Amino acid sequence: MMNKIEIKKVLTDFPIEKLDSESWNLAQEYLVTKYWSGESAPVGRHFKARLLWSESALYVRFEANQDEPLIVSDAPNLSSKTNGLWDRDVCEIFLAPNPKEFRKYFEFEVAPTGEWIDLAIYQMPDARETNFEYHSGMQTAAKLEDNKVWMAFKVEWQAFDKIPKTGEIWKGNILRCVGAIKSRGYLTWQPTLTPKPNFHVPEKFGEFEFVS
Repeated sequence: MMNKIEIKKVLTDFPIEKLDSESWNLAQEYLVTKYWSGESAPVGRHFKARLLWSESALYVRFEANQDEPLIVSDAPNLSSKTNGLWDRDVCEIFLAPNPKEFRKYFEFEVAPTGEWIDLAIYQMPDARETNFEYHSGMQTAAKLEDNKVWMAFKVEWQAFDKIPKTGEIWKGNILRCVGAIKSRGYLTWQPTLTPKPNFHVPEKFGEFEFVS
């Protein structure tokens, strides 16, 4: 399985609401088809991810198949982060800017409603510290189509306290939670292979390389 994703650089920033921006055509498309366990997920749950970066921000877009009822809030809150968003349908990304300290990473989630949450995580071998007060200033967009959900977010580099350089490598994972409780699906780009669903396994992170 490919364990590295290249993030292409764009010279011009664009609004995240432009889900069909031509800039996205520059990004390589990555298809996620496996559950956290390494087992294949139904095609109706597969999703694709595209990543871009500029001098000012990171862009991430998800295109998810949706062959089942959405599990979303009836009254979505778009003005502030939604704690517990992971209990509904979301796409996520974990990003560790320092590969030598890969247990310290950021979590960004976006829902089909456009709801979002951003967290700073320190995953120790036997415990986890989560900073719920972390504020990235992330911007989101979402759109529903027949059997398809588009979700995207943009976050400026100040959220990471650094701007990556061409050739720099960060670590992390790309994830999706989908479906009702009894048939809940947990898809990952890099399967974590835990006995029960668990995304927070830094040892299984793949690599993100920033390229021109």
